[in-house]
Amino acid sequence: MSSARLRIRWYGHSTFLVHTPGGVRVLFDPWFTDNPACPPGLKRPPAVDLILVSHGHADHIGDLVPAARDSGAPVVGGFELCDWLGRKGIANVHAMNKGGSQTVAGLRVTMTDARHSSGFTDNGQMIYMGEPAGYIVGLENGLTLYYAGDTCLFGDMHLIGEMYRPDIAFLPIGDRFTMDPAAAAKACELLGVRQVVPMHWGTFPVLTGTPGALRALVEPKGVQVLELKPGETAE
Repeated sequence: MSSARLRIRWYGHSTFLVHTPGGVRVLFDPWFTDNPACPPGLKRPPAVDLILVSHGHADHIGDLVPAARDSGAPVVGGFELCDWLGRKGIANVHAMNKGGSQTVAGLRVTMTDARHSSGFTDNGQMIYMGEPAGYIVGLENGLTLYYAGDTCLFGDMHLIGEMYRPDIAFLPIGDRFTMDPAAAAKACELLGVRQVVPMHWGTFPVLTGTPGALRALVEPKGVQVLELKPGETAE
């Protein structure tokens, strides 16, 4: 059943459930159980139709295996991460790499660059999970989302904006491990977006960037900041 409108629910940190206008439930970077920002009543992975994973850090894939297993939804991620999932018994994986596109659950998904790292401690050993990435997702009503994952600012965001013309960008703003609000504001300029959803902020004390700081920089330039509280849904 079509929901007719785009709905975005934030679980804290970088975990989002997006209900597309066509009714597809897309989960980004599932981390619930050990996520201190996730409300207690939302610690179980929701029912979803598609899971997109940006990279292999625990604060982005902590609940990936149970979310994939329980939902049976296709998982899109980098080659190495999907190989690891297969070894965990998850069969419905759709591996890809940067620059590639594929249609999954009726949505056109393109993997973009991101500048970060990616590794997961499994049974006491650090496992290389491939390079981090972002995603461009084309929706049924013509809107385009850009989920940046964890990244610093990089100049090729201008090319992402030029080629895919995203309407809404999900950008990290916490600083220390990703962009800060000033860099995220520059990213908005390079991407040409009119709306930004800040993420990867407030979860831990070291993540000092705030939506307010971002708003002060971008709203005078006509960019709306969609600030959500953990557990909150916006249309």
